[in-house]
Amino acid sequence: MLGRKLAERLAREGAIAGARVSQMSLVDVVEPALPDGATFRVDALVADVADAGVAADLVSSRPDVIFHLAAVLSGEAEAEFEKGYRVNLDGTRFLLDAVRRVGSGYRPRVVFASSIAVFGAPFPDAIGDDFHATPLTSYGTQKAMGELLLSDYSRRGFLDGVGVRLPTICVRPGEANRAASGFFSSIIREPLNNEEAVLPVPEDVRHWFASPRAAVDFLLHAAAIESAAVGDRRCLTMPGVSETVAGQIAALQSVAGDAPVRLIRREHDETIMRIVAGWPGRFDARRALALGFRAEADFEEIVRVYVEDELGGRIGGKES
Repeated sequence: MLGRKLAERLAREGAIAGARVSQMSLVDVVEPALPDGATFRVDALVADVADAGVAADLVSSRPDVIFHLAAVLSGEAEAEFEKGYRVNLDGTRFLLDAVRRVGSGYRPRVVFASSIAVFGAPFPDAIGDDFHATPLTSYGTQKAMGELLLSDYSRRGFLDGVGVRLPTICVRPGEANRAASGFFSSIIREPLNNEEAVLPVPEDVRHWFASPRAAVDFLLHAAAIESAAVGDRRCLTMPGVSETVAGQIAALQSVAGDAPVRLIRREHDETIMRIVAGWPGRFDARRALALGFRAEADFEEIVRVYVEDELGGRIGGKES
């Protein structure tokens, strides 16, 4: 989803940090959709970066910027242990090593989509930039390993990496995925589409959010930022909105009224609750903010972004 939105944004703007885009390759395990309106060449490739030799072919054209978004998400990585490590760890290592092997001074900007799941409880009230990464899920562990690889390959001069620890992206459009965090989106998305949604956790659960629009902004800013400004600590926690489930529902009600709220059904899921309990709920992302990264001001703004970007600004056929 983020890759598609990123490709659409690049097709519209045609540049990164003022440098014109001349070619873009979209790679996924299913055929990527080509964005409309691109004034440059766009290739769609079906490939699995976790297969040996694939990454070497992908970087043979020496792209200037690589966005590495491929991942098995949290719930699936927990349920399918070997698959999670194959994609999230081996796929990342294959890609970074393929860049290293090009040699001849090739040093692209690699933007790595990491996650706040690299942090594990117990947490302070607000997690600062110096808090230790002790993940409590396989997904978080795999992302933390990817961060370490990115930093080491950058330190050695093989590439110029920037890792962005994404908040939970909400409201995600489309069908539900296998992320354990998926319900954070579904309790907003489904009611806005006049469908029932299941809430598997208590309403006092707090989490850290940003919209898909903000996430694309993060990725593009990470692609453009000066390496010297980032320094040796290549991975940054992105800004976001700290909100409880109750606050999410209140924002939904504020934007769309009472009817969508009545479509949320409470149904406790102990497995999801156990995973979510190990996730952080609030950050002090001052380093990313100082470097120019920006997110929404509150959760109501996140809901309105979904309505604007996915529903054409209309709820139930009416302007929001």
